[in-house]
Amino acid sequence: MGSFRVLLTVQVKPGLEADFEKVWAEGSEEVTARPANLGHTLARSAREESVYYVVSDWTDKDSFLAFESSPEHIAHREKLHPYRTGGSLAMMHLVEVAR
Repeated sequence: MGSFRVLLTVQVKPGLEADFEKVWAEGSEEVTARPANLGHTLARSAREESVYYVVSDWTDKDSFLAFESSPEHIAHREKLHPYRTGGSLAMMHLVEVAR
């Protein structure tokens, strides 16, 4: 398969979920415009209040890291910061995808 996946778990301040979703969507095109991005999604947890998951697929790790440190991404991340209370980032190489 060879692609690279990033899973970001985001805890959002209670009551600010709609605002977080709006600001996240405003930066979505910036991600998908990158040639190395294979797609990304935002999902809200069905079990935990105010928890979101961002799944982003890339052609390779270096391309993701270049995006992650880009001025555009840093600026967008700063716009999201007021809505967040915490989170974690997992990076992985896809081994197999069953369809």
